[in-house]
Amino acid sequence: MPVFHHYEELLDHCDAVAFAVPPAAQPDLASDAVRRAKAVLLENPIAGDLAGAEQLAAAVSLSGVVSQLALTWRYAPAVRQFLTTAVPRTRPMGGSGRVVSGAASGGSSVSAWRRERGVLLDQGPNLVDLLDAALGRVVGVRAHGDPLGWIGLLLEHEGGRFSEASLSAAVPVEPERAEVEIFGSGGAAEIDCAAAVGPDTFETMFREFADAVAHGMPHELDVHRGLRLQQVIDAAETDVIRSG
Repeated sequence: MPVFHHYEELLDHCDAVAFAVPPAAQPDLASDAVRRAKAVLLENPIAGDLAGAEQLAAAVSLSGVVSQLALTWRYAPAVRQFLTTAVPRTRPMGGSGRVVSGAASGGSSVSAWRRERGVLLDQGPNLVDLLDAALGRVVGVRAHGDPLGWIGLLLEHEGGRFSEASLSAAVPVEPERAEVEIFGSGGAAEIDCAAAVGPDTFETMFREFADAVAHGMPHELDVHRGLRLQQVIDAAETDVIRSG
């Protein structure tokens, strides 16, 4: 495999780029790629702030290239079956979700941006995305708590559904929690997202990206999905700052 000393050299020798960079760095790097007609597999979240997400989404729209998000849970077979089979059976009315770990607790090694920005930006997009997919588009959000401690979200979904989400990376629990439950007149459905993700998850994600690039077909989980999730997270962060 060739090694390139400059990013521009890499772009000269590829058709697509998969990113694994801090959110604040991704908009500029990915925008450079899409302006050169390179498809992009984007890290989640797509930017460090809403302005960066809007910049990146606009660049992708202008170029018309394929974009896809590394929303890992959504490529797991168990999660897909949950959304297509288990959730509809509940005739959903509402739900809840939680992501709880000790990833940012004392003694753990975690990226600097995750320590600085907290669990809401880090894991919030994954949780909001799955609740949105199960219950309908999020149209309102209320938030309270501490991004470096415990965060609670109340999400309003179109159609009059509601969900509650809890997130913390400061609680050293074993095993870590990453769960969603949906309730309705037809019963309940739940998914352990942490247990659902395995090697096949990543194989599916990369295969679908390669197929989308080869055929020039858009993917459901594209940059515009990422922008929508960033809008929800931004609203939640703003609510936390305002209430604090």
